Amino acid sequence: MPPRRQPTARQARLGAELRKLREAAGLKATEVASLLGVNSVQMSQIESGIAGVSEERLRRLAAHYACDDEALIAALVVMATERKRGWWEEYRGSLPNAFLDLAELEHHAGFRWDVDFLHIPGLLQTEDYSRALFSYVNPEFPKGEVERWVEHRMQRRVIIDRADPIPYAAVIHEGALRIRVGDRVAARRQLARVLSISDADHVTVRVIPFDLDDFGGAGSAMVYAGGAVPELDTVVRDGPNGPALIDDEAQLARYRKLFRRVEAVSLDAERTRDFIHGLAKEL
Repeated sequence: MPPRRQPTARQARLGAELRKLREAAGLKATEVASLLGVNSVQMSQIESGIAGVSEERLRRLAAHYACDDEALIAALVVMATERKRGWWEEYRGSLPNAFLDLAELEHHAGFRWDVDFLHIPGLLQTEDYSRALFSYVNPEFPKGEVERWVEHRMQRRVIIDRADPIPYAAVIHEGALRIRVGDRVAARRQLARVLSISDADHVTVRVIPFDLDDFGGAGSAMVYAGGAVPELDTVVRDGPNGPALIDDEAQLARYRKLFRRVEAVSLDAERTRDFIHGLAKEL
């Protein structure tokens, strides 16, 4: 397979997982390259996602690494052999690659958790909310470019709006619900969107109120995307250059615990609905 100029995050993740398996087996890249009949440069390209790997080679590697986790191997095979271009590819070249990687990650996720303190989570945003947000953060953007960003964000909502949605849970701080990113009318529509989607069986929305005692978790904002197997879960944190993807096993375990802690102190679904209804009446 010819080398890629710039692998997607999913392609890079496949290579990283193969490297983890090799290192766990205590083998050097040069040893494994010889097994596959490639040179060390080609092996490095496979493990960095620059070069693809066939199913046959991947299974040979798994056997050589003494990996007997069939669920993990099957998930890696899917990552290695999928060829279908996703809807997000139409934005390549017009939006940062990091945002396309996020859309690809969500598309393949088995479930999704969000924790947010300053903004309504992207999957719950209305067009008005997203437009006001992008326009404020990037005032130099021409209107057409802002609309491109808004359109991309609205398409990302498909994972919870489609006929076969993934399970979705969001914990939102009261501050994010009260901040008027747009005008009063847009704020009402945004709260209505949150209430409407929270009625769905696959969606759970919870709120952390301002008056909660002993809450020091405001730094726990995250997106947690479930992989085909837990080893392929990913945490997304906002960074200075766009979303940063975290896949270290210890960090994943830490963020799973953080989500459960934040979820445990938030209002339950019924009280959340009453709370948001109350906020809407104030507008």
